[in-house]
Amino acid sequence: MTTPVTSSEPSASLFTTPTTSTSSETVITSDFETFLRLLTTQAQNQDPLEPIDSTEYASQLAQFSMVEQQVQANDLLSGLQEQLLSLSSLSTVTQWVGLDGRAAVDGYFDGTNPVVVSPNPSSVADDVRLIIADSNGNEINRVSLPASTEDYEWDGRDANDNPVAVGNYGFTLESYQNDELIGSTTAEVYGRIRETQLLNNQVVLIMDGGSAINSTEVTALRDTSL
Repeated sequence: MTTPVTSSEPSASLFTTPTTSTSSETVITSDFETFLRLLTTQAQNQDPLEPIDSTEYASQLAQFSMVEQQVQANDLLSGLQEQLLSLSSLSTVTQWVGLDGRAAVDGYFDGTNPVVVSPNPSSVADDVRLIIADSNGNEINRVSLPASTEDYEWDGRDANDNPVAVGNYGFTLESYQNDELIGSTTAEVYGRIRETQLLNNQVVLIMDGGSAINSTEVTALRDTSL
């Protein structure tokens, strides 16, 4: 059973950690340093007969210090929130381990089971071709497909009908109309999700064959045990 990854699944915002903005802290720090320079300059050049009101400057200095501390506290809370969101995302996506995820990435051929390709050709295409390449980018097979979204199972054989080695393979879908190429995209393939990791606050899926993809790249999930 295939389950598209839509709004019913954890939203993509859970898997992409917002970038912390430091513009406010930079502005406050810059203003604070400018204020100190002005205060020092005025103190050095004050009129002995009319000294600067120290109470007023002390009050302004205290206000700047409070604002700077508040900005730093907000940045700390923002960082903690990002970590909590990332951990929550990791906990949710860990439920995907053992399922087959569909994404526009290389497919892993284990030497026995076929690689399931989910083509999505142009709606106006009258001819569709699937280009299969090895890990070095060398074309090893070219298959004609119907102009539909029906899944195709590649049995791990090259253009000469010889079995290929175990490993990752790339799948490119070419759409033609009247023998003219009108589009070329990376075909989506299904792969077994083996592990989830949190790298740089991003939830990463480790697939069969060791390839890693961001969880937001998954467009569908299915449980082949059902």
